[in-house]
Amino acid sequence: MSQQILKLLSLVFAFLACAPALAHEGHGLGGSHWHVTDAWGFVALGLGLAAAVWFSKGGK
Repeated sequence: MSQQILKLLSLVFAFLACAPALAHEGHGLGGSHWHVTDAWGFVALGLGLAAAVWFSKGGK
């Protein structure tokens, strides 16, 4: 893996690690309540993962 890709991945993971700290009280993954738009994010994540699996197997 090239050095540039590793640097990019480490930057992305660093931002993801601090993302809950950017949420205001009651929000974020450890928060006490959710919104409808939060659920759509999980739907998009699931579709993205399904597409990645589909394309990695050649689309059957």
